[in-house]
Amino acid sequence: MTIKNSLIIIFIIVGLYIVLDFRDHNFKRATDACIAGSQKLDQPMTQEEAKNFLLNNEVSLDRKIKEAILAFRIERALTKERILELYLNQIYLGEGSYGIASASLQYFDKPISELSYTEAALLAALPKAPSKYNPYKDIKLAKFRRDLVLENLFENNYITKKNYENYLKSEIILNKRKKKYLEDARYYVEDVRKYIVDKYGFDKVYKQGFNIKTPINLKLQKNATEALRNGLVSYDKRKGWRGPITNIKNIDNWKKNLKKFRLENSIGWELSIVKKINKFSAEIETENKIKGFIKYNDIIWTKNEFKDIFKVGDIIYVKKIEKNIYSLRQLPNANGGIVVLDPFTGRILAMSGGFSFKKSEFNRATQALRQPGSAFKPFIYALALENGYNPASLILDAPIVLPQGEDLKKWKPENYGKKFYGLSTLRTGIEKSRNLMTVRVAQDLGLKKITNLTKNLNIYDNPQELLSISLGSAETTLLKLTTAYSAFVNGGNLITPTIIDRIQDSSGKTIYNSETRYCKNCKEISYLSNKLPIIENNFVRVFSPQTAYQITSMLEGVVQRGTGKGLKKLNLDIAGKTGTTNKNTDTWFIGYTSNLVIGVYIGYDEPRSLGKRETGAKTAMPVFKKFVESSINKENARPFKVSKGIEMMLVDTNTGEKANYLSKNTLIEAFKSENVNKNFFEPSLNVNYKLMKNNIFNFY
Repeated sequence: MTIKNSLIIIFIIVGLYIVLDFRDHNFKRATDACIAGSQKLDQPMTQEEAKNFLLNNEVSLDRKIKEAILAFRIERALTKERILELYLNQIYLGEGSYGIASASLQYFDKPISELSYTEAALLAALPKAPSKYNPYKDIKLAKFRRDLVLENLFENNYITKKNYENYLKSEIILNKRKKKYLEDARYYVEDVRKYIVDKYGFDKVYKQGFNIKTPINLKLQKNATEALRNGLVSYDKRKGWRGPITNIKNIDNWKKNLKKFRLENSIGWELSIVKKINKFSAEIETENKIKGFIKYNDIIWTKNEFKDIFKVGDIIYVKKIEKNIYSLRQLPNANGGIVVLDPFTGRILAMSGGFSFKKSEFNRATQALRQPGSAFKPFIYALALENGYNPASLILDAPIVLPQGEDLKKWKPENYGKKFYGLSTLRTGIEKSRNLMTVRVAQDLGLKKITNLTKNLNIYDNPQELLSISLGSAETTLLKLTTAYSAFVNGGNLITPTIIDRIQDSSGKTIYNSETRYCKNCKEISYLSNKLPIIENNFVRVFSPQTAYQITSMLEGVVQRGTGKGLKKLNLDIAGKTGTTNKNTDTWFIGYTSNLVIGVYIGYDEPRSLGKRETGAKTAMPVFKKFVESSINKENARPFKVSKGIEMMLVDTNTGEKANYLSKNTLIEAFKSENVNKNFFEPSLNVNYKLMKNNIFNFY
C-alpha cells in the first residue's frame, strides 16, 4: 500500500483517529496530530506495533519493558505515516481480514483506491471491535459506528455539511469478494492452511500475513471434485434408499434448525419437505419456497414406491432437473478422494478428500491409511524388470500354499475369479491382475528388495516383511501411491508432492520456494541469445528409464485388454491399474497420461465391504473416467515416449516367444536392448525382419 492517493490519505486519517480514539478518546488531538505532522504518534499505538511485529502476547513486566524500548526506537527510525501504514496493513478487521487492503476486498470487493468516503469510514470504524461492528453480523450497529466516523470527519472540516448529510443517508452496501470454486477446493485449501500453520505458527500466519502461491488448477479442481461426487452418488444409488434426513410434524414452519444439514452450494442440492404423496409423484417445497415434483422414473433406483419411501413432513435432498421437476438425492455413506499431479514436478494440481467438506473435514486423499490392493502390483513388476525379467517372461499361475510362522494359518492366496491359468507372461499377469503370479515373482525377488523399494518410493514408512505385501496388504495414502506412480511417467524419478509453490511474508520477501532445481546457465543467457535455460534434475532415480517405459507399456495393456478396459472407448493414450482389497473393502484406480497422474480411492471411513462385485474397475475407475472426459483431450494425452535402450519385438502373447506365421495372438513388446535375443533380428524372411527393415521398431 502507498499513501500517495488522496483518498487513501483520507482513509488513513480516519483510521488514525479511530485507532487513537479507543486509547485516549481525544478525536481532535489525534486529527490535529495527523494534519500538523509535527506531533508524535500516540505512544500506545506504536507500542502495539512493536508487539505485533516483534514480540508476542505474553503478559509480563519483561515484555512491557521490551515493548516500550522498541516503540521508542521505532518512532526514532520511522515517520508517523510509515508507522501508521504498517499498523493498518496488519491490524485485524474481521471476516478473516488482516490489513485494510484485505478488508477492502472482503467487504466491498474493490481495492482501497476505489473506496468511497462512506466505505472508507466503515473500515475505519472496525479496529475498535471488528466482531462487534461487523456489518455482516449487525448492520445497524455497523452503520452507527460508521456515522460516528463521518461526524468526526465533518467536525474536523474534512467534508462539507452537505456531503456529511448525504453520507449519513447512504445505506451500507456490501459486496463480499467472490472466490471462484472455493467450495470445490476446501480440502486443498485446508491442507495448505495446516501446512503453513505447522511450519510458521498461528500468530505469524494470521497476524502478520503471508502471500501464498499454490499450483492448484481451478478447472482441474472443479472437474476432479465433480467427478468424485458423481462417482460416490452412483455407487450409493446401487445400495438403495436409506430414508429421509428427518421428519418434521409442523410442515408450515419446517425451515428452522436445518443449518446442520446444508451442504456446499457447488453440490447443487437443496433441502426440501415432502408435502403430498401421490401414486406416481411426490409434491415438495424447497427452502426457497418453490413448489415442485419428484416423478416416478426418478425413484426407480430406490426399488420402492412413493408410499414406501416417503411420509408427509420428510426432509430430503433434491436436485433441480428442470422447472418444478426435481431429482431425489441422499448423502453417500461411502467416501473417497482424488488427486491430480504433475508427474515431472510433483505439483498437486487438484485434490479432493471427500464428498462434502461441511460434513467431514477428514481428507481421504492425505489422511486415510488404506490397503492399495492390486494397485500396488506395478511396483512388484517394475522391481522384477530391474532384476532380469522382461514383459514376456513366463510365470506359473497355479495354487500356492505358504507358511506364515509358528501358530499361524498357512497363507493360500487366490486370483480374483478363483481360477488359475498355468504359464503366462509377465504382461498378462499385470493386465489381468493375477495374484498368484505376483506372489511367485515377489517370492523370487525376496522381501528385502520389495520393502526397500517401498521405502525408497515413500509408499510405506515401515512395512513388515510379509509376502502379502506384494498384493497391497500394507497401508498407505492415496497421495503417496499416486506420487509413486509418477516414476513410471517421468523416466523413473522420485518426486515429492508439492501443495505450495512459494510463500512471501508481508514485506514481499520469499521465505519458501518449492523449486529446488538449479539452472546451470541462467546467468549467461541474454534476452538477445537463442540459448535455452538448462535445468539440472536433482531427483533421485528409483527405476531405469527403460523399466519405467516397460511398466507404462504394460499398464497401457491394462486399459486395452485388462481390468481397465472400460477406459478403452476414450481413445486416448492412458495407462493405469485397478486395485481391490479383500472383501472389496477398498477400491482404487491410479492412471496417467503423458503429463498427468490421477489417483482415485473409494471406501468407507470405518472399513467394511463395499459390496459384492464392487471392484476398482466398477467403483473407482468411473471417477477417473469422468475426470478424464472433462479435462483431457488428444492434445493433452500424447503417446508415451519410448526411452532410449528399448527395442520392440513382435511376440506371441501365449508363449512369450517371437511370433511366427502360426501365432494367433501377437503384440509389439518392449524389451531392454541387453535382454533381447539378437538371433531374433538375424536376417530372414520372417515378419519380424520385414517390420524391422521398414523402421517399425526404430522409434528413437
